[in-house]
Amino acid sequence: MEDRKLTVRAVERALDILLCFTADSDLGLTEIASKIGLHKSTVHRLLTTLEDRGFVVRNSATEKYRLGFRIWELSTHLSQSDEPAVLLQPAMEGLRDRLGETVSLYLRDGSMRIRIQAVQSNQPIRRVAPVGARMPLAVGASSKVLAAFMPPQELETLLRGDEWPSSVDPEVYKAQLQDIREKGYATSYEEREPGAAAVAAPVVNRKGQVAAALSVSGPVSRLAPETLHDFAPILIEAAKEMGLMLP
Repeated sequence: MEDRKLTVRAVERALDILLCFTADSDLGLTEIASKIGLHKSTVHRLLTTLEDRGFVVRNSATEKYRLGFRIWELSTHLSQSDEPAVLLQPAMEGLRDRLGETVSLYLRDGSMRIRIQAVQSNQPIRRVAPVGARMPLAVGASSKVLAAFMPPQELETLLRGDEWPSSVDPEVYKAQLQDIREKGYATSYEEREPGAAAVAAPVVNRKGQVAAALSVSGPVSRLAPETLHDFAPILIEAAKEMGLMLP
């Protein structure tokens, strides 16, 4: 029984190491150990195993690690024909070409949102949107779109949870969500990060369920509040068309 517990713990720790790379592409041993709160010797042993299996690779010049080819082999099996990230990419590219800004697609995972697809703007100054990034539901246009259409009981649980930031008043937040439900879109202006603005709308599938949040984002120098509102009808129409593509 004890061996089984140790094995599970080792798997959890190895997965924690891999998850470090959702925010950074290259990390050193000390950085990884600090992120997951383990001794460097333990992390080194786990990294050696992951490197042997091809899940991470080490740059001998910089002594830093990055994800290996096995990760990409596994990811190819996510590209099924019914996956939103695959199905909607061409339409997202069309929206990017029309509006000139980065287009992203998000799914809700509990109290977080995950970017599952991104089509980068072709502008020289643009907002880079890494796929796989996880963000809280408390702030941001896409977060509020996903929260606005959550089951009421789940929303109340989210607002009463220990992870809910004290800086965001639940009653004010709920009023914002009601406004989003009425308008059909949300905007954010330097809400989650300085210098960034976004507008988002729900993608509703043929079953009438909110399957994702579609957003257009970029620097505030190009996306003034009035520009976001001008983009909103175009985004809402694109989100409706994309929803019809989903099962």
